[in-house]
Amino acid sequence: MKKANVKTGILAIVMIALTATSCKDKKKEQEGQEGHHTEQVEEGSHRDGTMEDHSQMDHGDMPHNEMTMLSSDIVTDYLALKNALVSDDQDGAAMAGGRLESSLKSFNSSKFTSNQQAELNDIIEDATEHAEHIAKSEIGHQREHFDVLSKDVIDLLAITGSDRTLYQAYCPMYNNNKGAQWLSATKEIKNPYYGAKMLSCGSVQKEIN
Repeated sequence: MKKANVKTGILAIVMIALTATSCKDKKKEQEGQEGHHTEQVEEGSHRDGTMEDHSQMDHGDMPHNEMTMLSSDIVTDYLALKNALVSDDQDGAAMAGGRLESSLKSFNSSKFTSNQQAELNDIIEDATEHAEHIAKSEIGHQREHFDVLSKDVIDLLAITGSDRTLYQAYCPMYNNNKGAQWLSATKEIKNPYYGAKMLSCGSVQKEIN
């Protein structure tokens, strides 16, 4: 009887340990999936699933600072939108969404390679649609569109680069614990998905220069 009890106790300990390990692995897997947009671009995977060797890219001798300046207005308007959502400011977010829509439509991809142009135009088209919705939605829907918009802007900057240092942050709780990313000009966590409700929820994933 004693041996049976000991075996049962050991089995219970093993099951608890396996469960804890599984939870940690799931969290790591979710975080990895949420960052897949940026990883795809960095590794050379296009949004349509094709591959390109980024080491062989030709930007038409365009200087790096000229590339980053092409996305400068988009970054400025995106950050204004993010700050409005942090402050739970629906009207401010709507105005920033309208400005971002304009800067997205003004983006000129003509100096990039043909493959990059196709990818950039795809990103811009999707981001513009979400900016349009943000400009005319209530704050709950603004945040839903901001989630996808953030992924688009991260993908855009993976190609153009950024004219300033940015921090890619991650909230694990948003969207029924599926998580969501955003970009910030500072390391300090100020969550645009929850605002004052859970302002400091999240962590910095990486620095973008």
